[in-house]
Amino acid sequence: MTRILVIGGGIAGTASALALHKAGFEAVVYEAHPDAAEDIGAFLTLASNGMRALGQLGATDAVTAIGFPLTALRLLDESGKEAAHAPMGEADDPRLRFRCLRRGELNTALQAEAARRGIAVRHGARLARIENGPDAVTAHFADGSAATGDLLLGADGLNSTAREAIAPDGRPGHAGQRVFYGYTRDVAPSGASDCITMVRGSSVAFGFATSPEGETYWFARVADGPLTAREIAEGTAADWRDRLLPVLREDATPCAGIVEATGDRLMVTDATELPLGMPWRSGRALLIGDAAHAASPATGQGASMALEDAVILAKCLRDVPGTDTALAHYESLRRERVEHNIATSGALSRGTYAPSDSAGRPAGKTRPGEDALAGQLDWESDIRG
Repeated sequence: MTRILVIGGGIAGTASALALHKAGFEAVVYEAHPDAAEDIGAFLTLASNGMRALGQLGATDAVTAIGFPLTALRLLDESGKEAAHAPMGEADDPRLRFRCLRRGELNTALQAEAARRGIAVRHGARLARIENGPDAVTAHFADGSAATGDLLLGADGLNSTAREAIAPDGRPGHAGQRVFYGYTRDVAPSGASDCITMVRGSSVAFGFATSPEGETYWFARVADGPLTAREIAEGTAADWRDRLLPVLREDATPCAGIVEATGDRLMVTDATELPLGMPWRSGRALLIGDAAHAASPATGQGASMALEDAVILAKCLRDVPGTDTALAHYESLRRERVEHNIATSGALSRGTYAPSDSAGRPAGKTRPGEDALAGQLDWESDIRG
């Protein structure tokens, strides 16, 4: 196998291209958007496991040039009182610290790193359909062009076109919440710039962190039904602020003040998730990242799980003889872990989270595969153990 078509130039797709290139494969990325700044409004947090995966790709410096590190987590209750304050992740290692950054900037940084390594990223290539054959797979694009390779990776996100061909019944479902995001420089909440504050409100889960430059990034997760595409498209920052403020004002926390100080940089989306047990593969086409295992954002693990996918998939294709066997091994390593994240994150979003799973393991703290993860991500080790 020499040529791999990567559909989607977001986090999962571009990171996979970097990993495959490092493993000696030819990878070409096909991105529907005309530039790298997809989802420019939202921000995310890369956890230590995601940063570890980036390190194995040699992409740490490209990512730590943007955003800011987070080394501690502070928890406030509904009265605004501090309930806990603790180190977060592998804070002692600067290269493994949690990092807060804009999704669009992360996409741009990864694509720039791919270009620096000579990996082709074709923008404006929107997938129309997949043609699976016994010896090759062909991607047909909306502009009439096509590309043929030995393997196709569907890394085109939550609303994946590739998934329609591989798992047509695998449609995203509402996870019980609406998620608001915003940025403001007009308020200075207490707390160091390397600390994220989580607020356990009476009806809203709220989080915020302030960059070293004084910009506060915040999110709010509110239990509610799904928004229509029209409501999201036509809603304004003022509309979302007016919906959010009344519930925030029920508590004596800094959250309402942060939202009041937010101008036009305020947006909303639905918390969504994919069903458990959904097929990831058909013939020579495989889904990865959010296209395969999108979860609600409650655990904050979506981007980090996608980066894990990239490294472990490339190692499977490198180390395991035979494409079918390699892909089966990849799925055996990944499915339980990422589906545990879907289930845990969904339970948090719906308010049905239990303190432990059926095995007595603390949910959301020790995920399946955690003990073996460092070895799986270690580029120099054989993925077969």
